[in-house]
Amino acid sequence: MAGQQDKEAAKQAKKEKRAASKARRGQLFEAFKMQRKEDPWLIPWMVGSIVVVAGVLFGIGFFFDAQWALLPLGLVLGALLAMIIFGRRVQKTVYSKADGQPGAAAWALENLRGKWKVTPTVAATTQLDAVHRVLGGPGVVLVAEGAQHRVKTLLAQEKKRVSRLVGDTPIYDVTIGHEEGQIPLKKLQGFLMKLPRNLKPAQVDALEAKLAALGNRGAAMPKGPMPAGAKMRNVQRTIRRR
Repeated sequence: MAGQQDKEAAKQAKKEKRAASKARRGQLFEAFKMQRKEDPWLIPWMVGSIVVVAGVLFGIGFFFDAQWALLPLGLVLGALLAMIIFGRRVQKTVYSKADGQPGAAAWALENLRGKWKVTPTVAATTQLDAVHRVLGGPGVVLVAEGAQHRVKTLLAQEKKRVSRLVGDTPIYDVTIGHEEGQIPLKKLQGFLMKLPRNLKPAQVDALEAKLAALGNRGAAMPKGPMPAGAKMRNVQRTIRRR
C-alpha cells in the first residue's frame, strides 16, 4: 500500500515539474515576443553572439585539426551568451519603463537578488513619496522615492526613528532619481552590493525582529510602479481612504 502511494506521489511530482517547466518556457517566450517588439536590435545581438562564439572556437579548433569537435561547444556557449544578452536587455527595458513612476523603488527592492529583508513603505505621504527599509549585511538601508523637497524631510524623520532602536548599527540612506546625489533606479542593486558588510546573518535576523515593532507611518503605496496614464488624483484618493 505504501509502495503504491509512493509511486503515485512520485508520478504527481513529475507531472507538476513538467507543468512548471512548461509554464516557465511559456513565460520566457512571451517575454521574448514583448522584448522583440520593443528592441529591434535584440535578434541581431543574439544571433551575432552565437555566430561569433562558434566562429572563434571553430577557428581555434582549425589550428589543432579539431574544428568540427569544437563547433558544437561553440554553439552551446554562444547560445548561453545569447540568453545572457536577452536577460540584460529585458532588464534594461523593464527598468527604463519603471523609472520615475511612483512605487518603482519598492518594486525594484522586492526583486533584489541576494539575502535582503525588505519592508516597503515604512513612511509615505499622500503625494506618493515613500521611504522603504532594507536590512542586510551592511545594516539598515533607507531607500526614498518621490519629490526631493518632501522626501528629504521624510527620510530624516525615518532615520531618526530607526536610530533609536538600532544603536550602533550602520544606517545608510539613498534617494532614487537623476539629480545630484541621487541613485538611478537601474543602479540601486549595484549600490547595495557595494556597501560594506557589517553584520552577520544572525545579527540581521535580530535586527529585523527589533524593527518589526516600529510599524509603518503614512499611507500604503500601490503595488509596483504606477501604470503610465493612471490618474494621480484617483490613486491619492484611494491611498487616503486606507
